[in-house]
Amino acid sequence: MISFTCDYNEGAHPAILDALVRTNFSQQPGYGADAYTEQAKARIREAVGCPGAEVFLLTGGTQTNSTVIATMLRDYQGVVAAQTGHIAVHEAGAVEYTGHKVLTLPQHEGKMDAGELAAYLEAFYADGAYEHMVFPGMVYISFPTEYGTLYSKAELQAIREVCQRYSLPLFVDGARLGYGLMSPACDLTLQELSRLCDVFTIGGTKVGALCGEAVVFPAGKAPEHFFTMVKQHGALLAKGRLLGIQFDTLFTDGLYLKIAKGAIDLAMQLKALFVGKGYELFLDSPTNQQFIILTEEAAAALEGKVAYEVWERLPDGRSVTRFATSWASTAEQLSQLAALLP
Repeated sequence: MISFTCDYNEGAHPAILDALVRTNFSQQPGYGADAYTEQAKARIREAVGCPGAEVFLLTGGTQTNSTVIATMLRDYQGVVAAQTGHIAVHEAGAVEYTGHKVLTLPQHEGKMDAGELAAYLEAFYADGAYEHMVFPGMVYISFPTEYGTLYSKAELQAIREVCQRYSLPLFVDGARLGYGLMSPACDLTLQELSRLCDVFTIGGTKVGALCGEAVVFPAGKAPEHFFTMVKQHGALLAKGRLLGIQFDTLFTDGLYLKIAKGAIDLAMQLKALFVGKGYELFLDSPTNQQFIILTEEAAAALEGKVAYEVWERLPDGRSVTRFATSWASTAEQLSQLAALLP
């Protein structure tokens, strides 16, 4: 059985495992006060081009999203996201659990439209009863989106301008950031993205780490006592070195982006394989998540041999499926898939 179900099927990049073993008996302070975490933060500041950035290492994506949002919002505020945004669909109400509503807007291949965001905010404040409603307090987007699509620099700038007009912080969820930045369709650099948002994450869990996400406040304006809030939200490791060593490794010699590019290269080959055999794309994703419409015949041929995710069933019996490559995907796995596809 080969699996394309997600980009965190495997454990961790060998360089990370080597580093964990090599440093295993080094005695270090806990809770992120270790030398490896400090070095990782310094490397991240350099990579994002923001010397004054505040960087925090948290355990996982859901804890990170809920912690960032809860600490940046007032009690009466909610967060605006696309209908397909991860916080609105696949985080089990973690944001609502903190007391903040997710306010959804229409999605367009996973993306939020700046014009619709502006219209929503204008209509909110034009309503004479807005004091009785949940205030929009920040904007959340994913890069890449849940459909593997990307915001262009112009689209991100347009959303940023709307946010600034209404004094709303912009939060970019980068759980798969490496795959987005390495896509041939991406016209943004990591440094440019840093200047277009108030806070963003660098995903480790899906891009080569055992676990962990880095939260970056580019301008150094983290919420007051953010570290304490991270602990309160259950996102702080006592053995913080585990995260520090991993991110230190990922941001040494450009490893993070190198391994992400490998996944993108294979994803483009995977897309070409399906298209070459006459399969229809649900949408044309430029990143490591590919959405393919499978016939019942194809599904039967792959059953028990290839794992993938079924996104939705179509009325004609076909299925919208997701095939995801990862930093650890191989050409051999792609060849096996090609041999099985009718």
